Amino acid sequence: MSTATPPIALDTLRHWIGRTEARDDLITATPVAALSATLDRDDAAPAAGTVLPPLWHWLYFTPLTRHSEIGEDGHAKRGGFLPPVPLPRRMWAGGRLDFLQPLRVGETVTRVSTIQDVTVKEGRSGALVFVCVRHEFTNAQGLALSEEHDIVYRDAPQAGAPQPAPTPAPRDEQFRREIVPDPVLLFRYSALTFNGHRIHYDRSYVTGVEGYPGLIVHGPLIATLLMDLLRRNLPDATVTRFAFKAVRPTFDIHPFTVCGKREGNTVTLWGRDHEGWLTMQATAEIA
Repeated sequence: MSTATPPIALDTLRHWIGRTEARDDLITATPVAALSATLDRDDAAPAAGTVLPPLWHWLYFTPLTRHSEIGEDGHAKRGGFLPPVPLPRRMWAGGRLDFLQPLRVGETVTRVSTIQDVTVKEGRSGALVFVCVRHEFTNAQGLALSEEHDIVYRDAPQAGAPQPAPTPAPRDEQFRREIVPDPVLLFRYSALTFNGHRIHYDRSYVTGVEGYPGLIVHGPLIATLLMDLLRRNLPDATVTRFAFKAVRPTFDIHPFTVCGKREGNTVTLWGRDHEGWLTMQATAEIA
């Protein structure tokens, strides 16, 4: 049973706009080897100087919230760097990334994060709060990667509330790969990204408390699988820009398919669930 949500004080939340946070991290080899194994790749062992594949920077700068500061859902309690949005569900909605120069194993990288915008929209299931965070990653050569990260907060659905109509996924892919999102895959990705969000590994919580039919496949994992599909089929391409948007949740109870097609220097990528619905859409620019 859902509880009443406190009113959203947008003016208060917008006070967070402009807030910044800076962190350093060392690009070590073990997470690279571990994600390669998780994605079932046969990559050479990473060594100093190995180029980090696109999106694999998500293995670093992981949240290091103390256990006493974790909320019921496994996320950090509200407040701190991110604004204290009074809605119970938090999801990674999408992002836009510009790859300016490679990050490499052995480098120390600085990430400066800035709250860029906070907005409220009204959806079919109630209020939605969108927080856009800009991350800039620099190494010894300067700015290497810029990323805009969209986070959406929403209320728990009310009984009988209308659900958004699903969108049919395209069927004109040039390459595709079926993914079986078993709990081991989801657990390993959660562990690699130090993601404590219980919807990805705690079945009794995600079904009994949040009311979903199964474990939810991480949005960043699906985006990484889309990029991995590009790398498998266009191994000589250099990705210069990538944008993605989550459209529909993907659960571990059915396989899903990652798909792609190339038109010139643009690669369109998408996720398709077992019923043929669109789950994620993305575009990569390549050189």
